[in-house]
Amino acid sequence: MPLIDGLTTLWDKLLSAQPDPPPLLVLLTAVVALVVVATRLPWRIARNAVTIAHEGGHALVALLTGRKLRGIRLHSDTSGLTLSAGRPTGPGMILTLLAGYVAPSLVGLAGAWLLAGNRITLLLWVAVALLLAMLVLIRNVFGVLSLLVTGGVVLAVSWYASPQVQAAFAWTSVWFLLFGGVRPVLELQRMRSRGRMPESDADQLARLTPFPALFWVTVFMLVSLVALGVGALLLAGPILTDAGLTL
Repeated sequence: MPLIDGLTTLWDKLLSAQPDPPPLLVLLTAVVALVVVATRLPWRIARNAVTIAHEGGHALVALLTGRKLRGIRLHSDTSGLTLSAGRPTGPGMILTLLAGYVAPSLVGLAGAWLLAGNRITLLLWVAVALLLAMLVLIRNVFGVLSLLVTGGVVLAVSWYASPQVQAAFAWTSVWFLLFGGVRPVLELQRMRSRGRMPESDADQLARLTPFPALFWVTVFMLVSLVALGVGALLLAGPILTDAGLTL
């Protein structure tokens, strides 16, 4: 039947592995992502993707811990807000607060795992699906536009771009999330030291637990650095293979 054949073809396309990317592509995409994260203006523009992952992390864990999700707001200054209802204390609230700053790095690590198996198409389509799922939770106009633009770009690349462009886009995006997961934690501590973020996730966690805010900032940083290290090893597979090494 045409429908079944079409679904089978689509399924095969999603799960099929693409060829290994050239080692130079892996290296160049890492450099591009690092420059974007380290440079003020590009970071200010691209940081919105990190905010989407951050708020998505809050939202997912809130749902998984049984909290009632009220909605997500994304703002033009790259800040965001996820509102959920439930007990104001306890494990659910703690895990929900903990999820935000570590989410971009963990999403990047998951992406690196998929790319290590050369599942580029699957990675792009999973990203589109997650963005669409998040779209129904958005409660402001800028947030809707932000997700539509981001999802539209990922969908267009996955559907129309050549395999080489898809590979470059996928590797750059995952490198960006891995590097980009570290910088917000540094910015958080810098702003906290100036007294400008008294209601940060770390400070809220400090009020809910016996541990000070600096402890939670350290946890955020350790998770981000470990994810970056492991993700980098996964993404560097083609380079290591070309050099005759294996993980």
